[in-house]
Amino acid sequence: MADSKELAPVAKRKPPAAGMGRKKGSVNKVTGELKSMILGALDQVGGQDYLASKAEDPRTAAAFLTLVGKVLPLTIKGPGPNGEHVFDRIVREVVDPKP
Repeated sequence: MADSKELAPVAKRKPPAAGMGRKKGSVNKVTGELKSMILGALDQVGGQDYLASKAEDPRTAAAFLTLVGKVLPLTIKGPGPNGEHVFDRIVREVVDPKP
């Protein structure tokens, strides 16, 4: 058996000094460059017209909709005092399934 020695206490890691690092909301350098390259390539192939053609093509429509889902905001702030959605009325309508 090995000798049992007491281990020295491990020094705690100090938190980084305040104000160090990137500012909140700033874009990573690589992310910013990549976004710039993607937008440049999109501009070269036709921009909005190119995206519209991809949306209309049945083979690429699903990929286009995935792209749309990635750029939409996750939440939409409502008009309420705390950003909630306010409803004036709720309507329940019964519809005959046979026209």
